[in-house]
Amino acid sequence: MKKRFISLVLLTLVLAVTFSGCTQSSAPTTGGGGKDTFKIGYSCNNFNDTFQTYIVDAAKAYVAEHPELSIDVQDAQEDVIKQQDQVNAFIEQGVDALVVVPVDTSAMDPITKAAKDAGIPLVYVNRNPFGENAVPENVYYVGSQEVIAGQLQMEFVGEQLGGKGNVAILMGILSNEGAVKRTEGNEQIIKEKYPDIKVLAKETGNWQRDQGLSITENWLTAYGNELNAILANNDEMALGALKAARDAGRDDIIVVGVDAIPDALASIEEGGLSATVLQDAVGQGRGALEAVHKALKGESQESITWVPFQLVTSENLSEFK
Repeated sequence: MKKRFISLVLLTLVLAVTFSGCTQSSAPTTGGGGKDTFKIGYSCNNFNDTFQTYIVDAAKAYVAEHPELSIDVQDAQEDVIKQQDQVNAFIEQGVDALVVVPVDTSAMDPITKAAKDAGIPLVYVNRNPFGENAVPENVYYVGSQEVIAGQLQMEFVGEQLGGKGNVAILMGILSNEGAVKRTEGNEQIIKEKYPDIKVLAKETGNWQRDQGLSITENWLTAYGNELNAILANNDEMALGALKAARDAGRDDIIVVGVDAIPDALASIEEGGLSATVLQDAVGQGRGALEAVHKALKGESQESITWVPFQLVTSENLSEFK
């Protein structure tokens, strides 16, 4: 009797294991790793940067169109250690992929390594941490060639000044590739095409409108009527510079920005900013999520996706509203 009982128990266990195995193998799967849903961790450098909110809104819109995707968005508040901690927390929570807007493009090695060790795709967006270096396997970049934005700005300003005059440059955070390359683009065009234009000053306004205003107030005091134009690495600083100029009664100063945020487009229409350079937030946000989605599905793609810049002035403003 005892032997029959043990035999029945063993038979029951065998049947249970067999049934369990059959049930598991018949489950529907899609994409890489046999999963049918994917969670994405998104770490943004700083939501006080208005342009970044447009990028993440576009990313969320893409996710809303694809029910197999979900996204967890965190703000690193310009703290590189906090961003690294966010990424490590995402990985511990079991995300399937990462999207990162770098706080400091020169300090992304730990994040790249963490994604590689976890075996999950990583997409950097808007700020390129690789420069001229090769992009590692299973890592991608979606953004624009920042130097071109600066070139487009200075081409416009040079023409407006007739090739002569004095300018100042409002720079973003200097650890960011965008700030370095946009300023480099300004200076390249001056060197190559406008040797009679002088840069009176360069200072970082950390991408912020209030800092663009206060720095410009100081420049107006220091340089007076010698200052003819201000090139800002982004629209927020440009709008701050414009306010300072107007408060000082200086409607003659040419002010240009980058990003083509709604406030900047409205300012151009009202005769405030002279120009901005469209950085396609929707193209970058959607492009980042498209790259993640392809990687998760095991589809081949280029390691870098370039999103073009475009100069926006009063003459073509209607195309961008």
